[in-house]
Amino acid sequence: METLDLSVAPSGTPRFVSDLDTLIRARYPLIYLVSWEEQRLDAILMDVAQNHGKALLTWSVTRGLRRMGSRTVTMSDSSRDPVEALASIGKLTEPSLVVLKDFHPYLESAPVVRALRELAQDLKSTFTTVILLSPVLSIPTELEKEVSVLDVPLPGFRDLFQLLKEIITVVRQGNKARVDLTREQAEQLIKAAQGLTLSEAENAFAKAIANDGVLNQDDIRLVLDEKRQVIRKSGLLEFIGVEEGLGDVGGLDELKAWLTGRSGAFSEPARKFGLPAPKGLLLLGVQGCGKSLTAKAIASQWALPLLRLDLGRIFSSLIGSSEENLRRAIRVAESVSPTVLWIDEIEKGLAGSAGSAVTDSGVSARVFGALLTWLQEKTAPVFVVATANRIEALPPELLRKGRFDEIFFIDLPSAAERREVFRIHLDKRKREPERFDLDALSTAAEGYSGAEIEQAVIAGLYHAFAAGTELTQTQVMLALEETFPLSATMSEEIARLRDWSRNRTRPASTAQRLSVVK
Repeated sequence: METLDLSVAPSGTPRFVSDLDTLIRARYPLIYLVSWEEQRLDAILMDVAQNHGKALLTWSVTRGLRRMGSRTVTMSDSSRDPVEALASIGKLTEPSLVVLKDFHPYLESAPVVRALRELAQDLKSTFTTVILLSPVLSIPTELEKEVSVLDVPLPGFRDLFQLLKEIITVVRQGNKARVDLTREQAEQLIKAAQGLTLSEAENAFAKAIANDGVLNQDDIRLVLDEKRQVIRKSGLLEFIGVEEGLGDVGGLDELKAWLTGRSGAFSEPARKFGLPAPKGLLLLGVQGCGKSLTAKAIASQWALPLLRLDLGRIFSSLIGSSEENLRRAIRVAESVSPTVLWIDEIEKGLAGSAGSAVTDSGVSARVFGALLTWLQEKTAPVFVVATANRIEALPPELLRKGRFDEIFFIDLPSAAERREVFRIHLDKRKREPERFDLDALSTAAEGYSGAEIEQAVIAGLYHAFAAGTELTQTQVMLALEETFPLSATMSEEIARLRDWSRNRTRPASTAQRLSVVK
């Protein structure tokens, strides 16, 4: 049943268009737009040009300089040469917007940079603006003071709403497919597509229709799968599927209480109440005690997508500019918000940022500075969960109040927490916890991390399988005896962690707090 009514789309001018309009009215000579979406930008710039009463011209190395609109005027073939094209732009007599597509490779040429600087000076006394449109930001030092940069946001709800409306119109006219969406389901489908370019969203909707000839609520999963593919191809962010909830995390009652108290913080009632969206958490502590598991559980508990940011990929030379990689990752994370952004072992990605000017021309320091600024100033509902094992490798600026809502320290589990961890892992593997003496297991596992307890249960299962019997208490005990816990092999390191965390972080469990008081 076709119950969807898309007759009225949300109103409002996107901030990016408003900012661009302001720069043009202020007669900025050079504007740099960072975007992959040429087709979408062509339509936006056509509207902007018409509103300002200006001609719209585009340049590419394959087509040269051309006028867009009702007719196409082909300039001389020499306009395919970037220096000649810039000279032609300087000779234009009518107010114009001129879009240079994929011009960034030519900014490595000294004659092109010189010609662009001279053109910028000449255009200040005219009503012509040159717009450089490229998917990457690359500005030579000579042009840094001449160019104003705007990041083009990915399509918002309104853009995707209009796209879906157009697709549904075509589907209904063709009578080759059906639409079975309520208004609420259509909004869910649009939210699932947020984070895609307009072209990618169109492909995702088309794929959903081609799958079974029906566009319905079941297609939300298909659109999400398409978004996972797109984000995976970017090489910067990774979609993480989550099944674990806070109930799968043993202990950490104070951390759980903090998270539960903010579970509705991203809702519309919270915004109306005046609550800001939570910024995030920094989780420090002993390896294997549940930091990564907690990050996954937060996304599951709050019913938000989980994105993982690998800072190692940000610095990879195979992907491109490190600073631009971080900006791209942040834009994608904000476009799919509200979301949880997980930065695992953040200290490894930021290692050496203080002295990076010697080793990598300051790239690490600049990336670190950009990340700190975003953590401090971000307004999009992106909840950042950063985890770290080695506190001495963390830059002190990261620990300053305002970067995160709270800093929690996760210690080795207490006796009661070890008992709960055993119960969770036995139950997860279809064994009845009541058949085991959990108190005895907890006592035997003193000094063990949650991960080590899990591995002991798994090792016990291997013993039972090899013996052809059901899992017994003895087999789990044997697995514990065979394990050398981290608390024994790295006791000095764990002692340093505990000493550092005292009076600097918030204990993640009541047992930790009581031990600190003692």
